[in-house]
Amino acid sequence: MIRNLPQSKRYSLGFKIYIILFFVFLFAPLAITCVLAFNDSMFPALPWKGFTLDWFTGTSIERTGIFHDQINLDSIWVSFKVAFFVSIFSTIVGTMGAFLFEQEEFRFKQVLFFLMLAPLVIPGVILGISILLLSNTLGLFFEQTFGIDIALFRPGFWLVVLGQFSFITTIVTLIVSARLKKFDRTLEEAAMNLGATRFETIIHITLRYLKPAIIGGLAVSFLMSFENFNTTLFLVSSQATLPINLYLQVRDGSTPVINAISVLLITGTSILAVINLYFTKSED
Repeated sequence: MIRNLPQSKRYSLGFKIYIILFFVFLFAPLAITCVLAFNDSMFPALPWKGFTLDWFTGTSIERTGIFHDQINLDSIWVSFKVAFFVSIFSTIVGTMGAFLFEQEEFRFKQVLFFLMLAPLVIPGVILGISILLLSNTLGLFFEQTFGIDIALFRPGFWLVVLGQFSFITTIVTLIVSARLKKFDRTLEEAAMNLGATRFETIIHITLRYLKPAIIGGLAVSFLMSFENFNTTLFLVSSQATLPINLYLQVRDGSTPVINAISVLLITGTSILAVINLYFTKSED
């Protein structure tokens, strides 16, 4: 909508209805999921049969709440560990990549930038299969040639980390690069003219300016890693992440404990988003 142009009442009403319907479509499934987490029913669906906290705190065999469901708690912990390492690695490498692509004298910048974007274009399923085939090939090569069994090349925790890192790093690079393009280079020149070294200038001037983007990239990479399914599905071992575990439960049939997990994830994600927004606004 262009606000400075005259609009008819019919147009304004239609626009408001569209906005309302859009947000209803966006948030209604989340609201229903949260409500059903407190439904006194054995099935994660309507009809409503009363209020209960059993799917959070229940200890019986039929009604084991999330806080006593060791399988789901283990999968949450695995997802948290994977997301932690992926976010740390992606933020460090992504920030360094942003500096690299902002160098004007870098000859192969366009080629490498295109290659960096490739994992975002390739479907996650194809990316997961490709990484799995590559790791299996390398694992067989080292085992048959040198008699060395390298655990990294087998499906497992670190292969999941590397698989997610391969495309999440690109997101961080784009986030940091967007802010770095607005950076006034004369600030660096002024700091160095006053006696600061190149390293001190980057630490106290450039990275301080990039802090909101770096924190934002860290938060985004953590959330993307935590909820990733397509790529992780082909790289995970017996230690399943939460999305894989939920998929198996939904496929085989489950209780409303899935809705309880969703409530916890929505709450945690919202808190993380608010914290990220606070730090971003406070630094701008």
